[in-house]
Amino acid sequence: MMVGNDVVKTLNQFLKGQYMGIHAYEHHIQKLTDPNVKREFQRIQQEHKNHALKVAERIQNLGGTPVDDEGLIGSVQGFLSQFMIPETSVGIMESAIKGEGYYGIRGSEEIVRGDLDHESRQLIEEILDKDREHVHYLHQLLHKMN
Repeated sequence: MMVGNDVVKTLNQFLKGQYMGIHAYEHHIQKLTDPNVKREFQRIQQEHKNHALKVAERIQNLGGTPVDDEGLIGSVQGFLSQFMIPETSVGIMESAIKGEGYYGIRGSEEIVRGDLDHESRQLIEEILDKDREHVHYLHQLLHKMN
């Protein structure tokens, strides 16, 4: 089944967002001192890595080439410098919620309004549901800290 280039392009844009999330969590994890919070952030980061792999695989199965994570490092640095990551656990948590919720989910929802075949759309929807769970979970963690 031949799927248009547009699907691959859309999925690659989505994949970039997943990589950005992985790098953002990396920066947060490095700053966290609370081992429990750090563990939760690592768990969420791991889920983003799994999502990135699934999307990359889908792109390959459609005959496309997934964007390369390494090519993104520069743009991620620029993206992250927009919010200087705070030093406190609560501040880091708020930054993560903003990143995951606003940039992650909202940005992704915009992207996937584009051309997607049924299978790709299903995959992205599942990932977005997971991301929404992350935001909900981070809110709960934050609530416990305050």
